[in-house]
Amino acid sequence: MKKFTYNLLATLLVMSLTMLTSCKKYLEEHPVASFSTAAAFSNVNTATAALLGVYARLAGDAGYGIRLSMYYTVDADDFVGPPSNTAPDNDRRDIARYVATSNNAQLEAPFENLYSGIERANICIKYIPLMAAYTSGSTSDQTALKRLYGEALTLRAQFYFELIRNWGDVPAPYIPSADQPTLKIAKTSQDAIYDHILADLLQAESLVPWRTEVSTRDERITKGAVKGLRARIALYAGGYALKGTQVSRRTDYLKLYQICHDECADLMANRSQHNLNTSFQTLFKNYVDARTLDPTYEIMFEVAMAGGSGVADSKLGYYDGPRSVNGSTSYGNSSLTATPTYFYAFDQNDTRRDVTICPYFTNIDGTKALQKLTIITSGKFRRDWITNPTIAPTSAAQYFGINWPILRFSDILLMFAETENEISGGPTSAATSALREVRARGFGGNTALIGTTPADKAGFFTAIMNERLFEFGGEGVRKYDLIRWNLFLPTITTSRANMTLMLNKQAPYANLPQSMYYQNASQTLVYGNSLYTTTPAATPAGYTKIAWISSLTAAYIASDAQAYKVNHSELLPIPQQSIDANPLLTQNPGY
Repeated sequence: MKKFTYNLLATLLVMSLTMLTSCKKYLEEHPVASFSTAAAFSNVNTATAALLGVYARLAGDAGYGIRLSMYYTVDADDFVGPPSNTAPDNDRRDIARYVATSNNAQLEAPFENLYSGIERANICIKYIPLMAAYTSGSTSDQTALKRLYGEALTLRAQFYFELIRNWGDVPAPYIPSADQPTLKIAKTSQDAIYDHILADLLQAESLVPWRTEVSTRDERITKGAVKGLRARIALYAGGYALKGTQVSRRTDYLKLYQICHDECADLMANRSQHNLNTSFQTLFKNYVDARTLDPTYEIMFEVAMAGGSGVADSKLGYYDGPRSVNGSTSYGNSSLTATPTYFYAFDQNDTRRDVTICPYFTNIDGTKALQKLTIITSGKFRRDWITNPTIAPTSAAQYFGINWPILRFSDILLMFAETENEISGGPTSAATSALREVRARGFGGNTALIGTTPADKAGFFTAIMNERLFEFGGEGVRKYDLIRWNLFLPTITTSRANMTLMLNKQAPYANLPQSMYYQNASQTLVYGNSLYTTTPAATPAGYTKIAWISSLTAAYIASDAQAYKVNHSELLPIPQQSIDANPLLTQNPGY
């Protein structure tokens, strides 16, 4: 694997071009250019360095290194954030429980960072096409520069998409701040931003090469990623969102669904570019966590993480995964935990459960210790799966260089199935085939285990909802899916009701084990009793007992997304610092 890095030249170049370190400064100050744009965009190498500076805004603590990937994506019916010892904490716990205020400590940096990325992209979008080599250079230079231009358009679209799904209507500059008459800008409607970036992505498709048309294997954007992101953004643009004070969707949503559908269909017709890995576990254990590139290229777009710091790395595997334990000392945070009903929503033959959810911590001798059901963690990113090189069990490091997968080919299949069902008024054979392909992979390729696919529109949509729940747990998808379907509160209400049934030992959870036994002398977790039948009275010899269903409490149930309110909690509050800096920037409803 060759990870491309955001090198010092790129960082210094873009910093000198923009001098934009925060949205507040973006709204208040004029940029200073100590490194001239003529020099920055004088040749392919320097233009590439500038473009890598745009990529850099994806990584690190303020990007997908932790906040955008893990703080903002919970609570939902799959995973919940850490419990709060005090209320409120004005931090990530308040975000998870939907009680954050505009002064929350975790809001300003990502908001600023996304606008910094937009500003960097705007500079590249302006100046790259003005380069002499763009239209009259060698064939190789023209090809390289057009790719850079397409990448800049795509990155800007991703930054705006992240702003919209977290904050809704936002200011939307499309030119460098130096060219704007004022830096105090009012909000633009999210529908207008969506239309703009969808057009940008269509243009980018003609500029960016297919994966097989470039020789270097790295995390740079290729045509498949552009098309896949355009499909996803069109799907969200056609979904429900908080607009003003009411959740609604566009009247032309089917037009947007058609865009998504057609992009997915084109990608499905080009499987030499991207396809499903045959093994769900292998994808994450052997490639994502092993920090190598998947040969099937199922991961179509991922954020390159490296460097061991909050500037350009990620806390994947530290913040969300299982801990390493040395007696009373733990290494790791393990802050994202699965709801008990999510664990039991999986069919027991679905291989995705034990990848998506990790029930153990690892002792320093490599043995596995089962945890209580209410604290089993997100499992796709695990320190004990990391190789190339491995992470020492007693390492206090928090940054492991694990990339954040933004888009996978399985999402292409499921988006196609969802839009085909909606556009056609029910599932077609093509939609059914796409859904079953994803589901079959989850069951190790055994189609006899995947059940019957519903043949009616409503039933098929429910099947899509469930399949996305099983496929994308821990990847920051579920919360936003439920919002775009306008089903967040009903789903959470059902999840709480089911946990209450579980707590009270009622059907369909009446016969689940109140306790589990496990063998703590094995390098792999070994259960001493079934996860699906009542607990044996006696502890088997050589096994340890741990609370399982009995660890569930009424307080736990009530805490999941505890303060979520329709027509309010779909969006985060805009950081107060940005409101103070721009009198034209209004706060979101209820904040």
